[in-house]
Amino acid sequence: QHPPPTMTLEAAAKAGAVRHGPALAFKILAKCKTTPARASDLYLPHSIVPTPIFMPVGTQGTMKGLTPSQLESLNCQIMLSNTYHLGSRPGPDILTKAGGLHKFMNWDRSVLTDSGGFQMVSLLHLAEITEEGVSFQSPHDGSEMMLTPEHSMHLQNVIGADIMMQLDDVVSSLISGPRVEEAMHRSIRWLDRCIEAHAHPDKQNLFAIIQGGLDLELRRQCVDAMVKRDTPGYAIGGLSGGEDKSSFWKVVKETAAMLPEDKPRYCMGVGYAVDLVVCVALGVDMFDCVFPTRTARFGNALVRSGQLVLRQAKYANDKRPIDEDCDCPTCKHYTRAYLHSIVNREELACHLVSMHNIAYQLRLMGDARQAIIDNTFPTFVTEFVKAAHPGQAVPQWVIEALASVG
Repeated sequence: QHPPPTMTLEAAAKAGAVRHGPALAFKILAKCKTTPARASDLYLPHSIVPTPIFMPVGTQGTMKGLTPSQLESLNCQIMLSNTYHLGSRPGPDILTKAGGLHKFMNWDRSVLTDSGGFQMVSLLHLAEITEEGVSFQSPHDGSEMMLTPEHSMHLQNVIGADIMMQLDDVVSSLISGPRVEEAMHRSIRWLDRCIEAHAHPDKQNLFAIIQGGLDLELRRQCVDAMVKRDTPGYAIGGLSGGEDKSSFWKVVKETAAMLPEDKPRYCMGVGYAVDLVVCVALGVDMFDCVFPTRTARFGNALVRSGQLVLRQAKYANDKRPIDEDCDCPTCKHYTRAYLHSIVNREELACHLVSMHNIAYQLRLMGDARQAIIDNTFPTFVTEFVKAAHPGQAVPQWVIEALASVG
């Protein structure tokens, strides 16, 4: 179901894709007749990315426990790396000498880099935020590091990511009041500084990040301002931070509906399977999260009914693969019993379960994409939601979110 990775941006025009600057084109292949869900092809300098897409996170330029060639074997067309961490180690000098992250890590498909703004929340005890930027204390060596919009752009230009995220002022989604509005307006000002500092718009794409917390009016103001900047794509930021799910889905739905239809929409930090499917139904194209690899490190394997906790004794003699419908290398070659015997004891277990979990997320989004193309997406969603909650009630927020789009 994926376009061949050998096709380049030059093929975008032939395919009827809409160009948004010299380094990105976007073609909507099909729209769901019931929901805002859509299936598209995102043309980037290093690959054509089929959407909806889940992007696995390789924070330090490496996927936890997987090689780039193994990611390619799963037909992964894009991965995410983090500017803050890459700026600390290996640092811009080494990346410049290497010719960018693609060559440094031997990955010839697309890369999206987070600007480092998220660390304002996750490392707040190490950060001080001013109009100039964010002053960090490096968790690696304790040294001071100032991340400004200009420095973030410089680092991302050196990294060579296909998609770069603006530096935004991120506040916890649990905060309300004047700080949320301040962060939204500052993110707009920082977007202007990022656009001014972006050195390679001919080969790298800068995405704006919509902020505004859980306040739909602030989100609308942010969309209005940022759409005027006409960036190649837009992200919905500042969510997945512990806010209640009823607020989460409403912000995603309303923000996605305000964004341009002919450009990619990216909801940052979303990785639970149910959240992914709901957000696709709400009109989002792209997602990322550390969840699949992080939960794999605890021996948890993702399946349609939730997770298999492989360290549990009931798997000690289970000769089945994790998922009999999965064709990933782990499911082809290893049993639940074998994985049970090495989980939390051998590093190989983390590698094998990570491989499956990333394959699961990619396949889930591929299935959603095909259902949209086949005009069977509502049936796909209904069957998925039932399977994801065996013998238990479907969460009310899921019911409300899906009912809101028919």
